[in-house]
Amino acid sequence: MGTPADRPVAPARARVGLSTASVYPATCATAFDLAARLGYDGIEVMVWTDPVSQDAGALAALSEHYGIPVLSVHAPTLLLTQRVWGPDPWTKIDRSVDLARDLGADTVVLHPPFRWQREYAVEFEDGVATREDHSGIRLAVENMFPWRARGREMQAYLPHWDPVPMAYDNVTLDLSHTATAGSDALAMVEALGARLRHIHLADGSGGVRDEHLVPGRGGQPCDAVLSRLAAADFDGHIVVEIGTRKLTDDDRERDLRASLDFARTHLARRGE
Repeated sequence: MGTPADRPVAPARARVGLSTASVYPATCATAFDLAARLGYDGIEVMVWTDPVSQDAGALAALSEHYGIPVLSVHAPTLLLTQRVWGPDPWTKIDRSVDLARDLGADTVVLHPPFRWQREYAVEFEDGVATREDHSGIRLAVENMFPWRARGREMQAYLPHWDPVPMAYDNVTLDLSHTATAGSDALAMVEALGARLRHIHLADGSGGVRDEHLVPGRGGQPCDAVLSRLAAADFDGHIVVEIGTRKLTDDDRERDLRASLDFARTHLARRGE
């Protein structure tokens, strides 16, 4: 087992972070501890029921204690976080922007509206753009996927689960979601161009479940995506977001180390 200093070094402009969602059901403190010990460059805070994830002071104290910056904040716009910070979706986003600003993060990740949030969906694109202009924080809208059950497909998100044709200035590409959607991840990278500002690094086998596997353990071209971003001198964040809920502490640490090694290996510049 190598130390962080023994591993391939990623381009300075692309930092590899760890999502606090990757340690669920453990706490934010666990994520900061693991990020520091394994050699991650930063943290993405998933805002959810963990009180620390909602508290700028507590998060700043963890960041200072472990020497790990907060790179990004994930707004509580998931189905499982509908009660966090109340029912109004814009309140959730505005508080996430405030949290990011307080922590020195430059990006807020958010999901598109659910199909039953019709009023919110109508103003979503303009509302995202206005908040970016006013705050200076990137609001990177994440690609999602259709919901499938009993052989039927349902449009669960508005205006759409695919951000490519939308007018968003900043987009998050999640490589587990591309698997679930059946999307071509490399084609999305090409189509998004400079609008691609954030990566959720994971993998998937292409079934109906959103799996968030360790990169390299599914069918997504995670290696090719990272290599292409490195060649383009990508200066956004690469955030590991894998599922470890059913793992022991040792196995979780192993998978998080493997994910970081994968990212650093394929981000390493070629021909130097």
